[in-house]
Amino acid sequence: MQLLATLISIDSQTVQPVYLQIANGLIELIKEGTLPASQRLLSTRKMAGLLKVHRKTVVRAYDELLAQGWLKSKGGSGTYVSEDLPEVKPKKFASKTTNDQGLKTAGFEIGTADHLTRKIIRPLSKYHLDDGYPDVRIAPLNDLARAYSNQLKVGNKYLRLGYGDTKGSLWLREELCNYFRDTRGLNITVENILITRGTIMCLFLVSNALLTPGDNVAMGQLGWMSAYMNFIQAKANVIKIPTDSYGIVVDELRKVCLSRKIRLVYVTPHHNYPTTVALRADRRMQLINLAKEFGFIIFEDDYDYDFHYLNKPLQPLIGADKNGHVLYCGSFTKTIAPGFRVGYLVGPENVIERLAMLRRIVDRQGDNMLENAIAELLQFGIIQKHLRKSVRIYRERRDYFCNLMNDKLTNKVSFHVPEGGMAAWTTFDSSIKLADLAAKAAKRDIYINNCSGQLQNQNEGNSVRLGFASSDLAELEYMIETINILI
Repeated sequence: MQLLATLISIDSQTVQPVYLQIANGLIELIKEGTLPASQRLLSTRKMAGLLKVHRKTVVRAYDELLAQGWLKSKGGSGTYVSEDLPEVKPKKFASKTTNDQGLKTAGFEIGTADHLTRKIIRPLSKYHLDDGYPDVRIAPLNDLARAYSNQLKVGNKYLRLGYGDTKGSLWLREELCNYFRDTRGLNITVENILITRGTIMCLFLVSNALLTPGDNVAMGQLGWMSAYMNFIQAKANVIKIPTDSYGIVVDELRKVCLSRKIRLVYVTPHHNYPTTVALRADRRMQLINLAKEFGFIIFEDDYDYDFHYLNKPLQPLIGADKNGHVLYCGSFTKTIAPGFRVGYLVGPENVIERLAMLRRIVDRQGDNMLENAIAELLQFGIIQKHLRKSVRIYRERRDYFCNLMNDKLTNKVSFHVPEGGMAAWTTFDSSIKLADLAAKAAKRDIYINNCSGQLQNQNEGNSVRLGFASSDLAELEYMIETINILI
């Protein structure tokens, strides 16, 4: 029994009280079977001496275990492990190690989920040609911090800091109605908007609320991997439609509709992901008419609407939809920064109501303070001003980046200058192995997009999105000159 005491470790650096450490140590020994049922424990005085703690500390530990039912006290004879506990086969003594890595494998079957296997990328390099992210250094962070602080300090705290509407902040939905009317020509009400934590959450809610196992979902052969993963998770059949320099080929989609019932079509019509091209006007109308004819849902992912450099942005599909087939999705990820998780879904009221019901059991609600803070920035025109500034900066970076590639990487890459967005779809010469180039660049402190976000066909294996928006001109020049040396 004295040996057992040595298996109880006490950490003086942790905030957990010593008596609870002793109690938890005894519980583990009981669970492992090292201390069997009806085993008599050392007296509190002897245990305290072995553990080098005050006797009252051990008394508290024993009292805690007596209260929980792990131990029983028999008057005059001592304290025993309860005989009511299930019998556990004793384990052999093993020395305690300080490098315990925690429990790695569940004791129950969890099945497989190959479609979810996708590495999380967090580039640590100083320089980065990413998937097309904003430059957080120019984001209106001071304005956002001030607005967020206001939400914590002003008004009825019980209401502001309590549970809210699962559809999201009413104030933000009101401001989005005004914003979408002014920028996208949408005539909607607050009941047409659901606030989420981003585009992926919109996809998850739609996939789980509106798809049933076996439904057919169509998307471009060149598409977004996260959308594909959500559809597979919902047990839908994903049908890949060819894409070309004008976006998804709607004529090919029509052929599929004639032979198979399509439930949902996922598109990124403004700046196709990953190729950045805009869906041609005639195809837009064909797609809307096709949805009406065959009764499918159009999920319109407009991930970077505000960043368009050629004339004005194109009107979203939802603006031309008169029959309630389009669900329109976007977020503030590209507007402010990926770390601020606020997105939105626009659709018919009954759909928004259904999705809000599902959202309630997934996340209950978002960050009401952050949503209201963004509403404040919209109301006072701060986001609108930031967008005007960002478009000027990103257009300059796009032009500089594309000129650099033309000058430095002639005959090594091919690309078209994107009309909008934050990345250029770039195809490298077949002699260049992207994985090898990325490894060499990493040694020069440069991260090159690893294509993990792209759903590609075999013919596009040497094409990649190279993000230019998150880097300034000097950084872009360093990266392209370095790549020129490496290849």
